[in-house]
Amino acid sequence: MPNKTKHPRVLLVDDEPDLLELLELDLARMGLDTARAATVAEALRHLDTTAFDLCLTDMRLPDGEGIEVVRHIAEHAPRTPVAVITAFGSAETAVAALKAGAYDYVEKPVTPEKVRGLVRSALKLADLARPAGGRDLVGDSVPMRQVRALIDKVARSQAPVFISGETGTGKEVAARMIHARGSRAEAPFLAVNCGAIPETLMESEFFGYRKGAFTGADSERDGFFQAAAGGTLFLDEIVELPLSMQVKLLRAIQERRVRRVGGVEEEAVDVRLISASHQDLRAAVEQARFRQDLFYRLNVIEIHMPALRERREDISDLAHYLLGRLCEGRAVPTLTSSALAALATYHYPGNVRELENILERALALCDGGGIGPDDLNLAPRSSGPDGPDGPRGGVALQDHLDEVERQAIRDALRRTGNNKTAAARLLNVTFRSLRYRMERLGME
Repeated sequence: MPNKTKHPRVLLVDDEPDLLELLELDLARMGLDTARAATVAEALRHLDTTAFDLCLTDMRLPDGEGIEVVRHIAEHAPRTPVAVITAFGSAETAVAALKAGAYDYVEKPVTPEKVRGLVRSALKLADLARPAGGRDLVGDSVPMRQVRALIDKVARSQAPVFISGETGTGKEVAARMIHARGSRAEAPFLAVNCGAIPETLMESEFFGYRKGAFTGADSERDGFFQAAAGGTLFLDEIVELPLSMQVKLLRAIQERRVRRVGGVEEEAVDVRLISASHQDLRAAVEQARFRQDLFYRLNVIEIHMPALRERREDISDLAHYLLGRLCEGRAVPTLTSSALAALATYHYPGNVRELENILERALALCDGGGIGPDDLNLAPRSSGPDGPDGPRGGVALQDHLDEVERQAIRDALRRTGNNKTAAARLLNVTFRSLRYRMERLGME
């Protein structure tokens, strides 16, 4: 249980007396009480008899590894954040500590600036009872309860999170919930679609640039890392990053520093990274489209968002929730039992996003009294994992037009080497429009 005394209490675990002295003095200036331990055994004795608000432990101790302290706290005092001190460049050690439940890590040499920032961030976790703002994940199915429990757990950490799942399953909503429930909730949340950035602009968009760095750079500009300072940077469709940019992103994650285009000096950056993709990240590694070392740094904790067809019991609650949002204070039409039955058996290639589109269209088509199955205008289903079904059968004009559009997009992607930005230009549509069309047609 958390410490209820006036001053937050921190347990320092290290066998270097000089470092302990330095840390104690620095934390005392921040108004914090401290206790010290030089071994794993001594640390566990402290933890078994005293409540702490934070623990900071070295990874190499005379009688064992600091990860033993991390695991003990994760099991017996899960609401107490624990951070680890690692040797410079020990990426594997840091990742192992985060997987075991560490809140964050700090690399040697340990400086007062590093420690102060980490401590301030960790102690904010006492405020995690705040409700998350914005959109939430609706549904009480077993998969959704598991997802929400994992979100609450990882929100208390600074570990990088990778969110997998099909298009439209709510990956960005989950990322925003992690941010809103964590210690960075008051800082920016910046969502970036990696597939929408031309390769030539990626470095300047991510890291910023100096004035005069290239033609048209008439002033200094921040990149995504600077814009999300202190907060969360959400990198959607991370698999779309070219290999050259993956190398630079990996270095930024490892060093926690970036260099602007046209700049000489590196600047420290403090962001939490959450990434996502509808593609199989492990398969991308096996196909040499994604760096294995970057995979291990981003995929410390994975959250899988279930497809809507895997949680059909949530469809009714989701439909009513989405209708309420779409009506924005207006009278909400009722969904007839036959409409709900049709929604319950539909296959949803676009998942929750497609359900929202179906309901938005139904609102425009219904007579205002209620929404029936005809108002839903659900696309017929020729075949799929659940067999042929759907509210209507036969070959409709819309099906034929959809197939023509699908083939045109396939041709454009083949001609451009699967580059969506170039394919959109070839088709004379915006990138956003192409993504929407691919989602509607079940191509993502």
